[in-house]
Amino acid sequence: MNRVGLYGGSFDPVHLGHLLVAEAALEEFCLDRLVVIPAAQSPFKPTSTPSDPNLRLRMLRLAFAGVTRVQIDDQEIRRGGVSYSVDTAAEFARRYPGTTLCWLIGADHVRSLPAWRDAQQLAELVEFVVIPRPGVETAPPPPGFRLHFLRGFPLALSASEIRARAQSGRSLRHLVPIPVAEVIESEKLYR
Repeated sequence: MNRVGLYGGSFDPVHLGHLLVAEAALEEFCLDRLVVIPAAQSPFKPTSTPSDPNLRLRMLRLAFAGVTRVQIDDQEIRRGGVSYSVDTAAEFARRYPGTTLCWLIGADHVRSLPAWRDAQQLAELVEFVVIPRPGVETAPPPPGFRLHFLRGFPLALSASEIRARAQSGRSLRHLVPIPVAEVIESEKLYR
């Protein structure tokens, strides 16, 4: 493989915005594979407790079922604790030597890249693919970081909005894949 995309996040829950980003990354950057990596605990959300990791993995597998170039990787969940991108990127660099690794990040995270754990090592391991966010202006690339910009399908949709809708009993139709909505409903997630 020449190009592998790494797409980390809480995915709590996975929604259509995530699927659109995945499709755009595969197409625009000619990725051989996109690996979706749910975090055990996001360093950006230290006070939040994500949903059961097995349910998040189940929803990801349902959402990406049949998408042959997408793989779900549970290493951060298995590792436990706070999930740091540098640890995951180093593992993929060992797994796929000589492969270009492209880490997908939201435009709102560009400014903070130099403060990420072992930022310089991370910048050497991966190129960053910046996901546009409606209403978020992308900061200039920090020195030493290789950034590419996804045109994609900018969509103002967030997992926190979906959790709030589920909590209030409102419809998730057209926001998450149908099998994901069924898991949320049957497991009474976010209530």
